[in-house]
Parts: sequence; C-alpha cells; structure tokens
Amino acid sequence: MKRTISISLAVLAAVCLFRAAQLLNTAHAQNDRGPVIHGVNPESLPDNGPETNRGNRPGVGDALTTGGTGVVTPPITYHGGPLISTPTIYLIWYGNWNQANGSDTPAGQQIVRDFAGSIGGSPYFLLNTTYNAGGTIITGAVNFGGEATDTGSAGTRLRDSSILNIVNNAISSGKLPYDASGVYFVLTSSNVSEQSGFCTRYCGWHTANNGSVGHLRYSFVGNANRCLSACAAQTTSPNGNAGVDGMISVIAHELEEATTDPDLNAWYDSGGAENADKCAWTFGHAQYQVANGSWANMKLGLRDYLIQRNLEHNTSGDLCKVNSVQN
Repeated sequence: MKRTISISLAVLAAVCLFRAAQLLNTAHAQNDRGPVIHGVNPESLPDNGPETNRGNRPGVGDALTTGGTGVVTPPITYHGGPLISTPTIYLIWYGNWNQANGSDTPAGQQIVRDFAGSIGGSPYFLLNTTYNAGGTIITGAVNFGGEATDTGSAGTRLRDSSILNIVNNAISSGKLPYDASGVYFVLTSSNVSEQSGFCTRYCGWHTANNGSVGHLRYSFVGNANRCLSACAAQTTSPNGNAGVDGMISVIAHELEEATTDPDLNAWYDSGGAENADKCAWTFGHAQYQVANGSWANMKLGLRDYLIQRNLEHNTSGDLCKVNSVQN
C-alpha cells in the first residue's frame, strides 16, 4: 500500500485488496512456514475504513495513531515451539548504502547500529518477557553480534529465496558467525526491490529455514525511503532520516516476533497473527515531539525513536503497550 502523486490502476487494485486479505495472508504464512509479513501502513490505503484497535486517527499537528487501550482479541496462544531466550542481532547491509539521497548513507546505518545496541533491556523490549513458555525464559536482553556488507551479490530484484542465500553467504564466507540464537537482518537500500511485495504488501518479514550453514532465523527489511507512505509513519522523523527511522519500527517488529515465534510454531493467535502483528502501526499515548517537529515515543540510548507498540501477554487479556505502564 502506498500513497503517491500518481498511482497505476493495477497498484491501486492490489492495495484495495490487501485489507481484506491481510489476516489470511498472515495465517497462510504461518501454516506453510513461509515468511510472516509485516503489512504496509493501513493509513496509506485509499479507503480508510474502520479497523480493530486503531484508536484515534491523526489530524494536522496531532500525534500519530495511538491505537486502542482495551483487550486485544483473539488472544495469542502458545503452540509448543521454541523461543529465543536472548536474541543476537546481526545486520547485513545489502545494496548501495553510500548514496547521495540522504537516506542510504553511513549516517543512516549508524541510526540502525545505535538501535541494535540499545534495544536490549529497554522497557519496550521487556514486554517480551511475558511470553516465557516451554521451559524457556525470555530475558529481555538483546545482543548486537556484528554486521556484514553485500553490495549486490543477488542483484537489485530479490526473491524470498534470495534473502536466505544472502544470509548463507555472509556466514559461509566468514563475514558473520553462525549463531543458533541469532536473528539475521537483511537490510536493503532503497534501490533494491523484493519482488514478493515490498512496499505493496509488506514492509518486512521474518522466517526460519535450514540453510547450508545450519538452522537460521532471519528477516528482510527494506529501506522505507523507497515508499515512505507505505512503510513509514511520518516523512519527517526523529533522527532526520525518514526511511531509516521507518525501518527501525519494522526491525523492532520482526525482532520481537523472531524472539517469541522464531520457527513460526510458538506464539500466535487463531488467525495466525504474532505479537507485534496485533499492535502494528499504532504508537501509543506516550508520544512527544522532538526539535524538528516529528513524533517519537521512546528514547533508547541517546536517540529518540517512533516504534510501534508490542503486545503484552496477560492471562486477564492481552494489551498493546509501549512499556509495562504506558499504552
């Protein structure tokens, strides 16, 4: 889904169909163990109708969509699969991250590194400790294990299978270690497309597969600068890079799902939605404006970020929150 000055009828039709198919697509991904997608921003739809748990919609000068404060249904349940106690983030910079576009830049990469180094132990990520099950305790900590660069080994038109190959190559070449607790993020520059639906169906996804180096948990997230209205909540952002700031929220989404449902057989609801899916594109009531007028809802390390809420699991009812005391 994307809002552009000019949009083809074909793309418009695909966008309109997305809303009705969103839960079906997610459930299908769960059942056939394909990638579980994080859909594009519903606010970019041309037919903004009522949606579950969306809360207020922003007007001019208002905070971004806060989301509802009530119990989120259907409840999320545990299906017996493994969890990751303490995930380790690995970043693979794919494509051209040295462009003169103000987004695919070394400064943009540093925003992501700072997030990866500060998300662990944060009040936000500690929400995932409510998913302890099967003898595994989720600590709420996150390690940052390192990064690698791939300037384009698979070209600029990727398939889902390309992402697994990129991760395999990074490990088999010795650029990154194999880590059974690792979540490997392939982060593509904005000149790279993912042909199964980046910018039209999703902004990112995660999955698991057996690669040549071992069992892998990995994720695709593209630079939202390719389609800001579809994959970013605002065009002016806390760190002055709307594309990369948009990526941060998607990375957080995929990281918490990869922690609580790494092999797509642990925590999800009757419709196939994982914890972050159930709070997607809602940012809570703790939003504040930074100096450039953009909105943020949390400070991690020295940076402000706008990151979607996550689902706090409770036996009395699941709630979308930014941290344990703020929704």
